[in-house]
Amino acid sequence: MIAQAIFIIILGAAIYLFAKNAGKIRRNILLGKDADRSDQPALRWKVMAKVALGQTKMVKRPVAAVMHFFIYVGFIIINLEVLEIMIDGIFGSHRIFSHPLGGLYNLLIGGFEVLALLVLTACVVFLCRRNVVRLKRFSGIEMTEWPKSDANYILIIEILLMTAFLTMNAADYKLQLLHFGHYVTAGSFPVSSVIAPLLPNGSGALVMLERGCWWFHIIGILAFLNYLPYSKHFHILLAFPNVYYSNLNEKGKFTNMASVTNEVKAMLDSSFVPENTGEPARFGVKDVTDLTWKNLMEAYTCTECGRCTSVCPANITGKLLSPRKIMMDTRDRLTEVGNNIDKHGKDHDDGKALLDNYITREELWACTTCNACVDACPVNINPLEIITEMRRYVVMEESQAPASLNNMFGNVENNGAPWKYSQADRLNWAQND
Repeated sequence: MIAQAIFIIILGAAIYLFAKNAGKIRRNILLGKDADRSDQPALRWKVMAKVALGQTKMVKRPVAAVMHFFIYVGFIIINLEVLEIMIDGIFGSHRIFSHPLGGLYNLLIGGFEVLALLVLTACVVFLCRRNVVRLKRFSGIEMTEWPKSDANYILIIEILLMTAFLTMNAADYKLQLLHFGHYVTAGSFPVSSVIAPLLPNGSGALVMLERGCWWFHIIGILAFLNYLPYSKHFHILLAFPNVYYSNLNEKGKFTNMASVTNEVKAMLDSSFVPENTGEPARFGVKDVTDLTWKNLMEAYTCTECGRCTSVCPANITGKLLSPRKIMMDTRDRLTEVGNNIDKHGKDHDDGKALLDNYITREELWACTTCNACVDACPVNINPLEIITEMRRYVVMEESQAPASLNNMFGNVENNGAPWKYSQADRLNWAQND
């Protein structure tokens, strides 16, 4: 009863803390402006099934795709085993699903073990890719000490959890063979039975090892759950909704501001009566609260894999721009704004902004708007939308576009075309000498 009470307290505390921190992230996301992503639900479900569930955009890098698939499937399926552990912890039972599931239980436990081994192998491979092979896309000015450590922590935690799971099963397997106590014959152990001979033979030592690994495994999972809100690994919860709410318009299509559109229509047609849409608080984006909630969700969904940056032509040619940094900076600034709200209230102004304090203008104007980053992202994150909206602010609010663009704007205004020639002289090049 004491063990059950301790487990229930730990479980309740873990769920409460996670809900509290996840609630803050939800609050932060909702600081963004409204965006309607409720259209075409059938297509959205199809995109989510294809991209998020089917992982179709991962296969462009086959090795990473296979390893990630092992972890992805293992994470989903092994959670069934976690459910049994939680029920056992609450009611003081042991392998409570073994009796009602019968022979299917043996198949499930055997499958869990194979998946656990595959997850463990994949995590070791990913650790080597990051720290031994040192793939280029895992580096960059934005990949400071914390992002690198965060990735390693996640992989190490998963290795420890899978090792504890297999060791627990190995001790359980030996105790079943000894017919000791409540360790009734249940489950199939294709992996842990191989490592079982390495464990001690005494029943007392085996019980301590099995219970120790049981507690380590479940407490480790609950601790990992509460680590997620502080980690890039939060994408395991946001990837599906993020893909569902993907932008279904053509890639790179600019949005029109209703107030500007109405002004243009009124200039072209004196009889036009615009609808009262209200004055925009700001043209474009200066800070995270000017972005939409979908942009902010994407910032929390980013897993910092670097696929976007690795295909960015600006970054490849040595420019300062990194689409991954755009998303990481947006998340860092949003977290800072959220912390300010917690400490000082919603109206607090810290004198900072996403523009200049986090993202430089050099980065913004290095972008070629080619959409390579959008196409490369495994979960349909759109760094380009943030870049173009911040450009809109620089141009429309500050009139501080680069000189080359200002010349083009002047030509469009005066000549009706980007070139410096008047409309009357446009066809001069085609005339014979």
